[in-house]
Amino acid sequence: MAKEVKILALANRQILISEIEEVGSADIGEPDCKLINPFVITKDKTLEPFLGSVTRETTFMMGSDKILTLVDPTPQLLLKYEDLLAPPALPPATPIEE
Repeated sequence: MAKEVKILALANRQILISEIEEVGSADIGEPDCKLINPFVITKDKTLEPFLGSVTRETTFMMGSDKILTLVDPTPQLLLKYEDLLAPPALPPATPIEE
């Protein structure tokens, strides 16, 4: 299954970029959206980890009633997001001299 990365406009006026999965919820009012690696998009277009000052978690559950709308990110913003999530490059291997 391909990642679905979206921009989320939240009811509290925050704007996030995140991979999102819909999760079936048995009870009304229970969280039904799984946000994976969400980042807040600041006014100057930088990306900050969602709730990064209080937790190191990278997966969050959220009720869809907290989300006003979902849209596709611009190619530039998607690239910036993917770059943040990319694992760091390993330095080139150096031969061991005997």
